[in-house]
Amino acid sequence: MYIPAQFAISDRAEIFAFIEANAFGQLISTVDNRLFVTHLPFLVSGDRTRLFGHVARQNPQHLDLDGQEILVTFEGPHDYISPSWYGSPGVPTWNYQAVHVYGKCAVFNEPGRLAELVGRLTEKYESAFEVPWRPEYKATMLGAIVGIEILIGEVQGKFKLSQNRPDNDRLAVIKALEENGSTKLAAAMKVHKS
Repeated sequence: MYIPAQFAISDRAEIFAFIEANAFGQLISTVDNRLFVTHLPFLVSGDRTRLFGHVARQNPQHLDLDGQEILVTFEGPHDYISPSWYGSPGVPTWNYQAVHVYGKCAVFNEPGRLAELVGRLTEKYESAFEVPWRPEYKATMLGAIVGIEILIGEVQGKFKLSQNRPDNDRLAVIKALEENGSTKLAAAMKVHKS
């Protein structure tokens, strides 16, 4: 990904916190020598060296994944930025946060590993509910998916949040975003100053 210096994020703790908070990513690989994407939630290993997820067994992407170098992209809040919000000349642009992860992929089918993975994903997202649903997966259900394990090679972080603008322009953009309902993007801008 093209990352101008003022937008680069290199702090690994910040990058992995971002992935945890924006874990619905895009798994990009090749299938029959053509780019192929599956959108799915990922889990990060405790030591931050691997990503885990699963795809439907009917998804042809899993047939070529084992041993393939892949790319996973994660996206945070984003929105259009109007130059009318600036006090100084500017052009229309888009503010956003993105992380790209490159790595070597492996697939797995062991029912125990699949049950653990699906259980961890379910626990992560069900924990937000007052009465979480507790899974009881049958072997046939687990047989309908294929597990994905990605050994992380390279991680790139880019938070394009008007760091290249004067402070008064940044404050005006934050105010406009808040007024337009882009509160998460405005909050990210408050954290990442020039």
